[in-house]
Amino acid sequence: MEFKKSIIKMSTIALTLLVVVSCANGKKKEAMNNSVEKMDATPFFKISLAQWSLHRKIRSGEISPFDFAKEAHSLGFQAIEYVSGLYKKEVEELGIDEVVNRLKAASEKHGVKNLLIMVDGEGNLASSNVEEQDAAVENHKKWVDAAKTLGCHSVRVNAHGDGTYDEVLNQAVQGLGKLSEYAKTKGINVLVENHGGYTSNGEWLSSVMKQVNMSNCGTLPDFGNFCIKGGVHNCNEEYDRYKGVEELMPFAKAISAKSYDFDEAGNETKIDYAKMLKIVKDAGYTGYIDVEYEGDRLSEDEGILATKKLLEKVGTEMN
Repeated sequence: MEFKKSIIKMSTIALTLLVVVSCANGKKKEAMNNSVEKMDATPFFKISLAQWSLHRKIRSGEISPFDFAKEAHSLGFQAIEYVSGLYKKEVEELGIDEVVNRLKAASEKHGVKNLLIMVDGEGNLASSNVEEQDAAVENHKKWVDAAKTLGCHSVRVNAHGDGTYDEVLNQAVQGLGKLSEYAKTKGINVLVENHGGYTSNGEWLSSVMKQVNMSNCGTLPDFGNFCIKGGVHNCNEEYDRYKGVEELMPFAKAISAKSYDFDEAGNETKIDYAKMLKIVKDAGYTGYIDVEYEGDRLSEDEGILATKKLLEKVGTEMN
């Protein structure tokens, strides 16, 4: 009888130990799964760095524009977007081919991907003067070629011109159509950013896209550039930024996350990133969103990292 009781007692102890071990393993497995989920938590998009975020350091001579890839890599970026205007002196002195070769070598050395070139100061593609418009198209072609050599997918251009709403719209369709035809032969997209004037009117720019009607002609919605009349700090007429981005998203092949300043919680003070990124996600976009810090309270590096952190936080929460 005593032997039988001992057997039962030992069995009970063994069963208890089995349950304890099983529960412990279960909790351990659950903790591991949670850990994996946290490790795998990433935004629904990829993040790149726009060179304009470093324009003060470059223009002051603190860093060379040829060090852009190096700087981006040190800040934790694996993809970059160039600004043509930051190489004006270098192109004049060295020639665009040498500039492009140096940029390509630097990007390969630091392991960053070249995405696009933001082109400024090459003439108005929506000019009412046909000769001026054609000259602008020709001026942009060298940057299309540069984008091709660098392995970029696009050039970002402006669509400014003179005339009424409808006149500039029609002129933009003509100029962008000509440039896009050339870019098509190089496998490059031509993207228009909301960048002041009529281009900051989402309805106007989406109408331009519909009329150009080319697969390699699209938009680069910028979260912050919706001032139609005036400047950033003295805007006289502003388009609804959320409405504008929503109107431009059907044609978007790149996106710019503009930022100016941040509150104590790390949120952008002028732009609701959660609202903006929901618009982006609802459009089915999963490509790159660039960090374009344009504030002056924080240093450029601090502003860049604050923008990156906010994008990662909000983008991950939406998964």
